[in-house]
Amino acid sequence: MTILEYWNAAPVASIIFVFTIITSIYAFNDNQLYGKFMLHPYSVARGKKLYTFITSGLIHADWMHLFFNMFTFYFFAFQLEAAVGHWQFAVLYFVSLVVSDIPTAMRHKHDLGYGSLGASGAISAVLFSYILFAPLSMIGVMFIPMHAILFGVLYLAYCMYMSKNARDGINHDAHFFGALAGLILTVILVPGIVPHFIGQLSSIWQ
Repeated sequence: MTILEYWNAAPVASIIFVFTIITSIYAFNDNQLYGKFMLHPYSVARGKKLYTFITSGLIHADWMHLFFNMFTFYFFAFQLEAAVGHWQFAVLYFVSLVVSDIPTAMRHKHDLGYGSLGASGAISAVLFSYILFAPLSMIGVMFIPMHAILFGVLYLAYCMYMSKNARDGINHDAHFFGALAGLILTVILVPGIVPHFIGQLSSIWQ
């Protein structure tokens, strides 16, 4: 597809994709922007910097963080917007971005030194919304192909485990709750998606 074709098919995803890359690269060279945009639960709990529920999704920790998120976004977001509609995709993305960070804000509200950034929560929502549309599509994980529905189950189990046990600095809560938000919002925004999902799965036995 050409750039114009991407724009016509998925203008919201196109804007998010380009803007997130630009702001993230800019932040790599401006540490002050990190301080302004990063989610800081301690401040949020005291009624300050509420806007960071959104802006934290526009910056990333490093090139690998940005590449992985935008790589996933590229493969699923454009197709998803074409399937759900433009305003529906915007609602799904930005509501999930906020919802995915609420548990983190609550969990770390007394932690002055904690901050969170990245679009992973919203992108998890995009991925899981896509799974409702195409549960039997193939997703490659570490060069191992598997059905999207199987990946989804393993992903949620992994996020739950890592949220309780990991010390890797990754916000696994955002991944988990972003995925759940994507599922719930898709059911709300797309009439008939549940029967479609069940029909897709039942085709295995037909």
